[in-house]
Amino acid sequence: MASTVEVVLKDNLQHLGSIGDVVRVRRGYARNFLLPRGLAVVASRGNVRQIEHEKAIQAQRIAKLRGEQEKIVAELAKITLMVAKEAGEDGKLFGSVTSNDVLEGLKAKGVDDVDKKKLVMPEQTIKEVGSYEVGVKLPYGLTATVKLEVKTRA
Repeated sequence: MASTVEVVLKDNLQHLGSIGDVVRVRRGYARNFLLPRGLAVVASRGNVRQIEHEKAIQAQRIAKLRGEQEKIVAELAKITLMVAKEAGEDGKLFGSVTSNDVLEGLKAKGVDDVDKKKLVMPEQTIKEVGSYEVGVKLPYGLTATVKLEVKTRA
């Protein structure tokens, strides 16, 4: 049977655990992989306390940044975008409303830092006149919702 050692994780490792967890691993894995890469430290009372302290500081930082992101969510919820496209009599658009159209509308409203990949469209492309809600993914698991009104061009 191989000998094992207890280590405290300094990083989230998918197959082992998350930051601050005390795990038992084989000596060779700890000596050759975890310790040289700075992913873990040998478990001792001092190391465990230090990791827990760093974890608490990180949690405070994340809470502060999440609060800032929640303010952005509230600001985006107030925005209503209007997109005018050519449409037939039955309300079907001749073209479609894509994420690029939504980005242009957001830039016109003064929101520049949204990435196209972060938009969650209700459908791949919007092909009918009406009201829609478009999601915007933000860090820390937050999603903002922007109202989108698609109207016919006069």
